[in-house]
Amino acid sequence: MIEQANRLNTVEEYYFSKKLREVSELISSGENIINMGIGSPDLFPSKKVIEALSLSLNDQFAHKYQSYQGLKELRKAISDFYFRFFKVDCNPDNEVLPLMGSKEGIMHISLAFLNAGDEVLIPNPGYPTYLSVTKLVEAKPIFYNLSKKNNWFPDLKKLENQDLSKVKIMWINYPHMPTGASASLQQFEELIVFAKKNKILLINDNPYSFILNNDFVSLLSVNDSMEFAMELNSLSKSFNLSGWRVGMLIGSKDNISKVLKVKSNMDSGMFYGIQKGAIKALSLKETWFKSLNLKYVKRRELIWELASSIECEFDRSSKGLFVWAKLPVGIKSSEKFIDQILKEKKIFIAPGTIFGSKGEGYIRFSLCIEEDKIIEAIKRCKK
Repeated sequence: MIEQANRLNTVEEYYFSKKLREVSELISSGENIINMGIGSPDLFPSKKVIEALSLSLNDQFAHKYQSYQGLKELRKAISDFYFRFFKVDCNPDNEVLPLMGSKEGIMHISLAFLNAGDEVLIPNPGYPTYLSVTKLVEAKPIFYNLSKKNNWFPDLKKLENQDLSKVKIMWINYPHMPTGASASLQQFEELIVFAKKNKILLINDNPYSFILNNDFVSLLSVNDSMEFAMELNSLSKSFNLSGWRVGMLIGSKDNISKVLKVKSNMDSGMFYGIQKGAIKALSLKETWFKSLNLKYVKRRELIWELASSIECEFDRSSKGLFVWAKLPVGIKSSEKFIDQILKEKKIFIAPGTIFGSKGEGYIRFSLCIEEDKIIEAIKRCKK
């Protein structure tokens, strides 16, 4: 038996990888499971996007290795997109880097900036990949706790009282997953001041800007933020392209070049047709998001009804692709609660604990499910 690397002892298989296998086994055995756990959009991309991919397949260079930096026209499309919606002016030649999904970007950024023993500020609750990647590159995770009392925004005064001398990166994620909380431009300005003062690279993971949200704000909207800030974004949620694996990273020329050093040693470029489809997606008008959100508004209202039927509380002002709900009074364990719902009602909901210890006491519903299935879930819970 060949021993595994020590770094694998610091992480476990991704929760959804394990739990969805269990759910799949239940479905295979004949159980009619309604899956509300994962945020994989079930709606189709724009027909124009699919057509752009299809028409590109006979292009001369369609099936060759592609540039590590992506097509120049894709970088230009990303730059134009950021200016159109966020008023962020970035140079497509050296301040934009297309990615095969933003999850890839989290690893590339970590490899580019972190040495063993460096410290990383990670939100609790937050996206689990920040923690697992930090461990895999042998850096040290330092959690900063988020709470409903502070609208899921970091307590910067409390952080200032800590020893931050070894902190290299701070992950933030607004609109926030899993809670749906948003951050204002003023709050982003406070975060930039904090990052500059403590010489920390601040990275906003921003894939939920356009879902049930009319206030488009980027961390890079803050003046002179590029030196100490970068922003990840993705086409997965906003354009229903999760399986295509298209993300982007915006940052200074210097910081982007560091990440490119890693990326260019780990892949051989994104498939040409996907890039062509992404270019078309990024050119879609704001009406695309409005039509998308009309569907999500209806689904969210039904999820609110479902959450109320099992006596959970939730914030109606939250944004993004999920509903973050507080457990019924007297219930202590979110994992036991969702296992009970799975067993008795045949509904899978994500427990808050997979997002960190501060997720205990909460569950998360996904909006990536058809209305008729949500209605069926409501009926099961009202029986």
